[in-house]
Amino acid sequence: MISVANTFLLFGAGIIAGVIGSAGGITSLISYPALLAIGIPPLPANVTNAVALMGSFPGSGLGSRPELKGQGQWLRRWAPVAVAGAVVGVVLLLSTPDRIFNRIVPYLLVSAALVLLAQPRISRWHESRLARGNRYLLPVGLFVVGIYSGYFGAGSGIMILALLLLTVDRDFPRGNALKNMILGVADVVTAIAFLLFGPVHVQAALAVGGGLFVGSFMGPSVARRVSGNVLRVLAALLGFGLAVWLWVAPN
Repeated sequence: MISVANTFLLFGAGIIAGVIGSAGGITSLISYPALLAIGIPPLPANVTNAVALMGSFPGSGLGSRPELKGQGQWLRRWAPVAVAGAVVGVVLLLSTPDRIFNRIVPYLLVSAALVLLAQPRISRWHESRLARGNRYLLPVGLFVVGIYSGYFGAGSGIMILALLLLTVDRDFPRGNALKNMILGVADVVTAIAFLLFGPVHVQAALAVGGGLFVGSFMGPSVARRVSGNVLRVLAALLGFGLAVWLWVAPN
């Protein structure tokens, strides 16, 4: 059991994390450290955070209805690719040591943040030189990031966002909305697996998840009102920040 004060702390952290994550940032930058702060060990905190992330899915979907209009067929085609990767990631997490993978997580985050910063220039180059020969970038990228999302998750949103801005749509609010839906479907599959087989702190997951629902409903309106370039840079900075935190934090 967690105290009432810690429950409210986690709910508030979930609101902030939901706004940040659904607007293009990193949800786990707030929610995961909050779980650690109340005394939940790293592995159960990671699993509990993954379950709580289910709260972001319906909230961001409701908040992103204008951007998602007409995108149903695209999502039905590509979301299963990320889901397949997430299933692989869950199996890896539950069956293998995580030390080696955790060492490369900061480098993955830095790479995604750098891609976000360079996205306009890369997109122009992609359109002029790789339009015909790079048809596999999206499916392979979604599958690989899906594995990461199921295994660790923190920062997977900016990885998918960077991929979508390069390959699908340069409009930040629309790309962000698609990212929220793809990641949300993968999060649901991951959460079900962890609820069945993982060390989940259910009370903490409910507190964070409730806050995430509220915050993620608000986040897309932020993405809609703020310049895409500003949000892209902020998301990249959050990625660098989480990478540094993971470098210096004890395992």
